[in-house]
Amino acid sequence: MHSLVLYHTSGCHLCELAEYVLQEVRAAQPELSWSLVDIASDDTLIERYGWRIPVIHLKGMPSPDLGWPFNAAAVTAFLGNPDSVQE
Repeated sequence: MHSLVLYHTSGCHLCELAEYVLQEVRAAQPELSWSLVDIASDDTLIERYGWRIPVIHLKGMPSPDLGWPFNAAAVTAFLGNPDSVQE
């Protein structure tokens, strides 16, 4: 089972698109789940992701994050081999 964090912020249309991409991946991988983390309330997250959101992170993995732009194929590849992602 894969569990992701989707770093986003309110009013971000790219973040909404990213969630649609995750829904597309979940249609093929029903075990996929994610939680939303709004970076706006955390200065550290703003500093880390402010210009990169939306960003997904595989929970429990020290691997790199996958930043926008991404599509279903990129997310699927990330889930299969998160260490292959270039930051």
